[in-house]
Amino acid sequence: QVQLVESGGDLVQPGESLRLSCAASGSIFSIYTMAWYRQAPGKQRELVAAITNGGSTNYADSVKGRFTISRDNAKNTVYLQMNSLKPEDTAVYYCNADKVLTTSRRFEYDYWGQGTQVTVSS
Repeated sequence: QVQLVESGGDLVQPGESLRLSCAASGSIFSIYTMAWYRQAPGKQRELVAAITNGGSTNYADSVKGRFTISRDNAKNTVYLQMNSLKPEDTAVYYCNADKVLTTSRRFEYDYWGQGTQVTVSS
């Protein structure tokens, strides 16, 4: 089993910055992809950014140039640096870990954290 715990959500004003963190724990040998998704009220959950254990990244068009995803493989932790925040970034942000190689050398897929609220408002 793998547990994901997010932190860093807050209420900020437009133009400010936030850094989200997500720590994975459990019977982990390695995690192939870690990602951030978000879900705003009344909308579907959407991919914000993803990063592989080799460092390849991809971003939603709406956050390119403002958000940066990074990870520390030794700590099984992923980060999301969010700059120039806009009211439309308001959402619950979820961490995802996919294709997890466990210490028993099995692959497990699609783990989610509980979410952290980001609110951007003046």
